[in-house]
Amino acid sequence: MSQDLFVVNNVWMMVSIFLVFVMHLGFATLESGLARSKNTVNILFKNSMIPAIGLITYALWGFSVMYPGSDFAGSFFGFSGFGLNMPEGGETSAYNEGYTFWTDFLFQGMFAATAATIVSGAVAERVKLTSFMVFSVLFVGICYPIVGMWKWGGGYLNELTVPFYDFAGSTIVHSVGGWGALAGIILLGSRIGKYVDGKIKPIPGHSIPLATIGVFILWLGWFGFNGGSVLSADPGAVSRVLVMTSLAAAAGAIGGCFLSMILFKSADITMVLNGILAGLVGITAGADQMGVTDSIVIGLVAGALVVLAVVLFDKLKIDDPVGALSVHLVCGIWGTLAVGLFGALAGVDQIISQLIGIGMVGAFSFAFAFVLWYVLKVTMGIRVSEKEELDGLDIHEHKMHAYPDINAPGFEMSLNEKETTVAAGSKKPVAV
Repeated sequence: MSQDLFVVNNVWMMVSIFLVFVMHLGFATLESGLARSKNTVNILFKNSMIPAIGLITYALWGFSVMYPGSDFAGSFFGFSGFGLNMPEGGETSAYNEGYTFWTDFLFQGMFAATAATIVSGAVAERVKLTSFMVFSVLFVGICYPIVGMWKWGGGYLNELTVPFYDFAGSTIVHSVGGWGALAGIILLGSRIGKYVDGKIKPIPGHSIPLATIGVFILWLGWFGFNGGSVLSADPGAVSRVLVMTSLAAAAGAIGGCFLSMILFKSADITMVLNGILAGLVGITAGADQMGVTDSIVIGLVAGALVVLAVVLFDKLKIDDPVGALSVHLVCGIWGTLAVGLFGALAGVDQIISQLIGIGMVGAFSFAFAFVLWYVLKVTMGIRVSEKEELDGLDIHEHKMHAYPDINAPGFEMSLNEKETTVAAGSKKPVAV
C-alpha cells in the first residue's frame, strides 16, 4: 500500500471516529428530550459517563478480548493481554493494515460505548445512578467485547460454514444493547403512573425539539458508524454505504409516519423520529451489500415495525421511555435477517447463519444482563425510592436542576397529584 493511500484511509477513519463520537451527543439529546425535565441532568450525566467508561474499559482489556488474534479463530473467547498491545512492526494495525493501530482502537472503542447508551434510555427515570454505572462498566467491559469477538474478532460466528454477517452492528451493537435494556426493564418495572387500572397512561417527554435535534445528530453520526465500517476510504464502497444508509433512514421515516397515521389518526413526530432511527438500525447489518430498492424496503419495514413494537411493548406493560427496544432490539433483529433476504448474500443458508447469530448473541447478552441486573438488585438495589422518582432524579441524585429558573421544588407535581398533560382518555401509545 502506498503512503498516500495509507494517509487517505487513516484520515477517513479518523473522520468516522469523530462522527461516531458525536452520536453520543445525539443519544444524550434524544433521551433527555423524550424524558421529563426533572430527569434531564440524570440522563445527561449517564450519557457523559458512558463514553468515558467505554474507552477506559476498552483500553484496559476490552480491545484485547474483542480482537485477541488469529490463535483464537473460531473460538468463543480470546484474550491477548491487558492494555493496548501494539503489534510488532509499529503502529500499523495488525487487524487492518489500512490505518494505524491507534485509529483502529479508537474507532472500535467508540462503538463499544454505544451498547450501554442504548440501555440508558430504556431504564430512564427510575434507575439508581450508581447501579447503572456498575452495570455499564461490566456490560461494556465484558459482554460487548465477547460477542463482538464472535464475529469481528474472528470467533465462532465468523467461522460458520456460511459466516454470520453483520457489517456494522445491527446485532453486535444494537441488539446487544436492546437485550441488556429488556433485562433491565423487566427487573426494574414500569414508571409510577405509566400503567394504571389496566390502562396505558402516556408520559410525554419535555422537549420534542431536543429529541428532534438528537435524531438528526444520530443520522449524521451514522455516516461514520456505517461509512467507517468499510475500514478504508475506498470511494465506491464508502459512497454506496452512505447512500444506502440514508435511503433506509428516509424510508423508515415514511414507514413510521404512514403507519402511525393509520393507527392513531394523527401525524406523530415521535414515530417519525423513531422511524428514522429504525431505518438506520435496520440497514446497518448489510449496508455494503444492498441496492437502492433493497435499502428502501428494509427502511420501510423497519419504520412500520417500530410503530407496531411500541404498541406491543406497551400492551405487555414493558415501559421503555424512549422506544429503545423497538428501535434497537426489534429493528436490529430485522436488519440482521434482511441480510439473508436481500442483496449479494441472500439465500436459505445465509438466513440460517443469521438466525444462529441472532440467537447466540441474544441468549448470551440477555442472560448476562439479567444476571448482572439481578445481582445489583439484591445487593445495591436498582430502583430509586418512590419519593425520588416522583420528585425527579435530578434533585436527589445530582442536587441540581437542568432548568433552574423553572424547576423550583414542586414545579412538576407528582402523578399522584395530577394527571399527565395528555388529554384524559387518550389511548394512543407514544414512544417516550
